[in-house]
Amino acid sequence: MEFAPLIKEIGRGTRGARDLDEAQAEALFGAMLDRAVPELELGAILLSMRIKGESAAELAGFWRAMQARTARVEIAPATGPRCVLLPTFNGARKQANLMPLVARLLARAGVPVLIFGRHDFDSRISPFELLAALGLAPAATPEQASERLARERLAILPLAALNPGLDALMALRPRLGVRNSGHSVAKLLDAAPGRSVRVVAVTHPEYLDSMGQALLAQSAAGHRGLLMRASEGEAYAHLRRKAQLYGFIDGQRLDLHPADTTDLDWPLSPDCEPAANARLIEAMLDGREPLPPRIAEQVMALRRLAED
Repeated sequence: MEFAPLIKEIGRGTRGARDLDEAQAEALFGAMLDRAVPELELGAILLSMRIKGESAAELAGFWRAMQARTARVEIAPATGPRCVLLPTFNGARKQANLMPLVARLLARAGVPVLIFGRHDFDSRISPFELLAALGLAPAATPEQASERLARERLAILPLAALNPGLDALMALRPRLGVRNSGHSVAKLLDAAPGRSVRVVAVTHPEYLDSMGQALLAQSAAGHRGLLMRASEGEAYAHLRRKAQLYGFIDGQRLDLHPADTTDLDWPLSPDCEPAANARLIEAMLDGREPLPPRIAEQVMALRRLAED
C-alpha cells in the first residue's frame, strides 16, 4: 500500500486537506491496526488526521476495519438482556470515578456488563486500580470474559485482549503527546454485535454530532448504543450537568433523559484514590450514601436499551 499519496491528501491542514472515501479509510486504518505502516508514515498520518479531523466516511471506514479485527465475546443466554459495553480509557483526575457503580448497578439488576479499556495517563488514577480495590480482576481472554458474564454478569477485559492493534495504536499517545484516531473509533468498538449496548461517552460537544451520526447508521444494522457526555472522560453521567442521554436502536435516535432535565446542585466527591473511591461506591450500593440522580437515570436508560 502506498502511503505518500494518502498523506498528500489528508496532510494539507484544516483548509487544504481532502477526506478519504470509506474504502480508502478502511484500507488505511486496517494497515495501521496490522502494524503495516512504517513509523515515519504512521506519525504523519496520525498527526494529519488529528489536525484535519475524521469525516463521517472516514470514521465509518475506520470502524469497519476495527470491527474486522476485534475479538468477539459471547453473551449467553441468547434470549437474555444485551450486554452493556463500558469503555474506560482515562481514569479519575479530581473526582471519584463512578463508572464501576454504573456497572455494579446494572449487573445487580440482571444486565451483563463488560468493562474494557486501557490506561496510560500518569496524571490520572487508573480505573483498573479502582476495579481491583472493588475486588474485580480482569479476565485474560474473551472466552474467560464470556464465562464470567454468564456466571457473575460482570467482566473486565484489557483492550489488548480484544484488539491488539488498536491497543498498540492508542499506546502511542504518550510518545506523540496527543490522542489519535484510534481513541475516537475505540468508543464505537462492539465486541458482541447484535447482543450489546455500547456506551459512547464524549467530552467535547462536537463529538455528540459525529458520534451520533455514526451510531445512527450502525444501529440500523443492529448495533445499539447510548451516547452521552462523559465525566472526566469516563462513561458515567456528570452528577451536576443536565442529563444528555441519547439511545440508538433500529436506525432511530431516542431521547432517554427526562424532558425537564436541569443542572443539579449535587456534591462531587474528591475521593479519587482507589481505596476511598471503592468505599464510596460500596456505600452507594448498600444505601449508606445516596445514589446520584444522574447515575440512576443513566442506569435506567441502559436497562431500557438492554432489555427491550
